[in-house]
Amino acid sequence: MTGKLFLVGTPIGNLKDITLRALETLKNCDIIAAEDTRQTLKLLNRYEIKKKLISYHKFNENAKSEDIIKLIEEGNNIALVTDAGMPGISDPGSVIVKQCIQKDICFEIIPGATALITALVYSGLDTTGFTFKGFLPKENKDKKEVINEIKNLKGTIIFYEAPHRLNKTLQFLFENIGNRKVAICKELTKLHENIKRTTLVEAIEFYSENEPRGEYVIALSGKTDEEIQIESMELWKDISVEDHILMYINRGKAKKEAVKLVAKDRKLSKNEVYKFSLNI
Repeated sequence: MTGKLFLVGTPIGNLKDITLRALETLKNCDIIAAEDTRQTLKLLNRYEIKKKLISYHKFNENAKSEDIIKLIEEGNNIALVTDAGMPGISDPGSVIVKQCIQKDICFEIIPGATALITALVYSGLDTTGFTFKGFLPKENKDKKEVINEIKNLKGTIIFYEAPHRLNKTLQFLFENIGNRKVAICKELTKLHENIKRTTLVEAIEFYSENEPRGEYVIALSGKTDEEIQIESMELWKDISVEDHILMYINRGKAKKEAVKLVAKDRKLSKNEVYKFSLNI
């Protein structure tokens, strides 16, 4: 009889932030695959859980995924955990999920605390829409590709960052997208949890004088309606009405909304602009 894989969300700092369902899963599984067995052992000891532990991290993820699937096919129930948070979110887990889907292996998600959602709510920024980018790449060329993807987004943008890279990341964001509102969330759910709501310029100044320590989540405000309006005023002057409509559609607006915005920009009636949208 084939076993099952359980991807278990674990606390992101405070060990009390674990669900009853997660504890039940860890107690009932046959083997626990852990990103760092020493870190997971702290959690297991806290709740008096004794299980066989195997290592599963980003450096052995591909090979270990095959080994774990073999164990599941032999009838074992495997719980996969990372050091903190949800497996697969900027942590190992996505590789084995893809392999389970390909091989029709049954798996189940046991949800738990996630730093990005905690930071988003703490930030006080827009929560109706957001983009999560994890850790920015190390190379400037790769980072600029990410910036080009997000610089025109209206929703909040979430990043993870290590303390030794925080200053450079804040500086890079400022240089490439300007001075925006930002919430810098430190050590979420832990003893020294701190939320700094400020701007990129003020954050750069603060962390140049105060050495960052701990793990950070950066919640960055998206582009404002005012910024979009100003840019639109500059862009549409030398383009046709049709291209003006397409400009808004390419930014994610429905055609009806695009017509309305073009009419407002050009101080025309919506009916007049609508005629230009018929072939779009």
